[in-house]
Amino acid sequence: MRKNTLNSLLILSLLFVAAGCKTKKTIVKAPPVAVTPAPVAANKKLENLKLLKSRDLPFTTLSLKGKVNLEIDGKENGVSVNIRVKKDEMIWISMTAIAGIEVARALITPDSLIVRNNLQSVAIKKPFSYIYKFTSKQVTFKMLQSVLSGNTIDDLMNETSALDLNAGVFTLSGSKTDLGYRVLFNTLMKTTELNLNDVKAGQALKVVYSDYQDVTGALFPSVTRINSVSGKKKTNIAFDFSKIDRNVPLDFPFTVPKRFELIN
Repeated sequence: MRKNTLNSLLILSLLFVAAGCKTKKTIVKAPPVAVTPAPVAANKKLENLKLLKSRDLPFTTLSLKGKVNLEIDGKENGVSVNIRVKKDEMIWISMTAIAGIEVARALITPDSLIVRNNLQSVAIKKPFSYIYKFTSKQVTFKMLQSVLSGNTIDDLMNETSALDLNAGVFTLSGSKTDLGYRVLFNTLMKTTELNLNDVKAGQALKVVYSDYQDVTGALFPSVTRINSVSGKKKTNIAFDFSKIDRNVPLDFPFTVPKRFELIN
């Protein structure tokens, strides 16, 4: 029972996002698509990749608050989550239930993963590779960070990928070892859909981004939908961000109290 609960919390931690009160959003609308399709010239691919990359949200720290609805194998739960990111170093997550009670906390680094279940006073501490139970072995900490922020994934933004432009919309596709990928961009040149598939491992991840907001001069998706399949396990997550801040001072408090049982 404890293991199943922790696994559910872990999936939520890995697939993220944020807590807080609902606020009115100012959405940046994407311009209409071009009427006439215009294929990308082969010698412009690198230039176009750099253009898409330039639309990423730059940050040293990232603070996200909102609501998330999680469905795992047909069982649905809604919680609030507070996420703090220190670029390339750590992702800190605090999950809160009704009445403001923190039910779990997680800390992800490029090397390790710690999840604390406050309701059952248990915790797990694993190497980063533990996430491969839920996703492809090609996924790295930086890739996870990019998925969370809605930014492009560095490992995919290279000249070995196919890049097409149709009616003003770019599509990036290709494969990296056993991982196939397809990324769709809107006319703001921001990601609208990310697909990662590891057929050999029976794992697939689809992320849909929408409702982009201006965050001090750069765009961030305030609505994210994630569909994950790993073997027979299916997970659907819907995020609605209410507060997004970047480059603000943040703390990343994390301890495992002595009364907690460390389990495998």
